[in-house]
Amino acid sequence: MVLGWRRRKNSNSHRKGGKPNMELVIPNHFRCPISLDLMKDPVTLSTGITYDRESVERWFDEGNFTCPVTNQIVRNFDMIPNHSLRMMIQDWCVENRQHGVERIPTPRIPISPIEVGDLLLQVKVSANGLDQYGCLELVQKMERWGAESERNKRCIVDNGAPGALASAFDAFANDSVERNVAVLEEILSALNWMFPLQLEAQKSLGSLASLRCMVWFLKHQDLQGKEKSIVALRELLSFGDDKLVEALSQIEGVNELLVEFISKRISPTITKASLRVVWYLVSSSSHSGEKMKLAFVELGLVSSLLDILIDSEKSLCEKALAILDSLCSCEEGREIAYGNDLTIPLLVKKLLRVSALTTDYSVSAIWKLCKFGDKDEGKALVEALQVGAFQKLLLVLQVGCGDDTKDKATELLKILNPYRSELECIDSDFKNLKRSF
Repeated sequence: MVLGWRRRKNSNSHRKGGKPNMELVIPNHFRCPISLDLMKDPVTLSTGITYDRESVERWFDEGNFTCPVTNQIVRNFDMIPNHSLRMMIQDWCVENRQHGVERIPTPRIPISPIEVGDLLLQVKVSANGLDQYGCLELVQKMERWGAESERNKRCIVDNGAPGALASAFDAFANDSVERNVAVLEEILSALNWMFPLQLEAQKSLGSLASLRCMVWFLKHQDLQGKEKSIVALRELLSFGDDKLVEALSQIEGVNELLVEFISKRISPTITKASLRVVWYLVSSSSHSGEKMKLAFVELGLVSSLLDILIDSEKSLCEKALAILDSLCSCEEGREIAYGNDLTIPLLVKKLLRVSALTTDYSVSAIWKLCKFGDKDEGKALVEALQVGAFQKLLLVLQVGCGDDTKDKATELLKILNPYRSELECIDSDFKNLKRSF
């Protein structure tokens, strides 16, 4: 749609019939006073001024309480659709379609909190009665509402939909995943655009039955179903609840699935979310965190992470390095890392090459490998010096870093310094790196 477009007059060129090209100007009373664009859904405030609904809603969402034109304080936020003006605008669009103007569609009436509340009550009744087909229709209706506008989505979320849907998901998952798979998948699809969840929804979606259902989806659903499930798991674990970590870690096959998703990289969404889920699992402060590190090491995750570091974009590198650093905290993880010829060269290469975060994780991992390696630490020292770690660590200190990284880099320099004269090989990879992140 061409808005505010003018056909310029040209004294030297005329249309057929000798008539000059005319300007196409949008009438002022068809323009929104806020955006100055042609109004698509004109609504009138209690102050008597008409605005485009999207513009004036954004105005109020930004914390304003006054009418933009009159500057009066608005005490009644009701927005009355101005049907007469909207039909005039539509007629004007039709009259000027030869100039490239398209008729604006008749806007749908936004949903109200009362409508949302009624629908959620029906969802609750259907879930309590395990009426999967009735609940499925209700959730699909909610998704159609949400697809109409961002305003509808906010209205749905703000009036308790995440909690109601998560509770319904738990109820159907407790009954039978296989029997209720259609409604469970639809609920999870709706919840995916309602993140982040509030505490009530997080508790229901974090139940053991719900977690088992999402892991079942990871095993048996198509790509889209897998994506929704892994994103939901990532969202749940982001709350930092050790009980959730413990519950997920007890579900059979979940570790193997996560390693498979990371290794095969079947989709960017699944890979990133899987890395984040693994990070939450291995960095847990509970006893299960240490057990998970060992489990992932035994499943070959270290090699998969190194493969990602060879050639991946920033976000993947940061996540992979965070997990690799964590796995190097245990003896088994360091042993596997020592056995891979790519470990030290890749860690040194990532210093000052991707982001400040990758530098922090790389320094930490190198420090662990050089300090706690027992019989293998000598091998790590030799490799680090041969690929130019000493000079890069000096640069890390020069460009600036956090206190923890600074302490580890300083200690590494002290460990490496006695062997420099015999082993050091200067790598040109870092010569021109003098920028700060």
